[in-house]
Amino acid sequence: MRYPVSKPWLQGRELEYTSEAISENWISSQGPFVRRFEQEFARYNGSAHGVACSSGTTALTLALRALGVGEGDEVIVPEFTMIASAWAVTYTGATPVFVDCGDDLNIDVTRIEEKITPRTKVIMPVHIYGRRCDMDPIMELAYEYNLRVVEDSAEAHGVAPVADVACFSLFANKIITAGEGGICLTDDPRLAEQMAHLRGMAFSRDHSFLHKKLAYNFRMTAMQAAVALAQTEQLDHILSVRRDIEKRYDDGLRAIDGITLMPPRDVLWMYDLRARDREGLRAFLAEHGVETRLFFKPMSRQPGYLDPVWPSLNATRFSEDGLYLPTHTGLTADDQEYVVGKVREFYAAN
Repeated sequence: MRYPVSKPWLQGRELEYTSEAISENWISSQGPFVRRFEQEFARYNGSAHGVACSSGTTALTLALRALGVGEGDEVIVPEFTMIASAWAVTYTGATPVFVDCGDDLNIDVTRIEEKITPRTKVIMPVHIYGRRCDMDPIMELAYEYNLRVVEDSAEAHGVAPVADVACFSLFANKIITAGEGGICLTDDPRLAEQMAHLRGMAFSRDHSFLHKKLAYNFRMTAMQAAVALAQTEQLDHILSVRRDIEKRYDDGLRAIDGITLMPPRDVLWMYDLRARDREGLRAFLAEHGVETRLFFKPMSRQPGYLDPVWPSLNATRFSEDGLYLPTHTGLTADDQEYVVGKVREFYAAN
């Protein structure tokens, strides 16, 4: 595609830092860049501790395990999310309990309490497409019911964490990237220590190869951390560029009959919208070199979590006509003018 949905923006010190890691022979998870990235990303977000790992999915898994989630427990998860949110719960042996979305695609906070049971241990809000969840009532519910909160911030770099743990993805299509990777942020030193322990196979302090609990090899390499550090140094600029991208799309698409704009985003990950004759629009755009992606499908529609309630969900309604357009930091005003022009051309002809 001439206009891909996403591509990395590597305009900082990424090459310098990765070359330094290689030249100094520190390429494993023990390299100093891992700690430098953890410290800088935590500092940027106002958090005390960062624990880097191999993906956003493993970040969620580490957070849940460190909070003691396991067999017999329940975790409240949005219906409208990427399936990794639910899978992380399943990986621990716990059960995800799904809550429908509101009109902003985020979890409907008014419907969380009815899903809380004696087995509930964690609430996992997801900041969908960069829209911050309404965290105040979620944190209040957690306080009232003595629950923990894990923020899935995979799509929301720049949204300040407030939960027990916030988990970010660094996949190549995210706001900042390391190609692959993730990081957990927390203010709790014991949680940070436990997540770091679990990501590194739970070696004992004397490294005696006696492992007292099930753990993982979820480590981040120094080369990934070098890229992630360089990206973090540019995050303010990246977010500013993306705000301009959001505004240009808003201005260009607002008056097109057939397009419904979505609520503003706190940070722009992907520019999402609702489209009449979505499949026709997607085919037309693809013919002209413009890639698009569909909205997430509800968790209750997924084969592993199938529930006959799924056709009645708000999440289903959005999944049937939602898509997102090319959204990446290198997208130019001319690129957007072309994309918007093709959307306008399609609806003018139909």
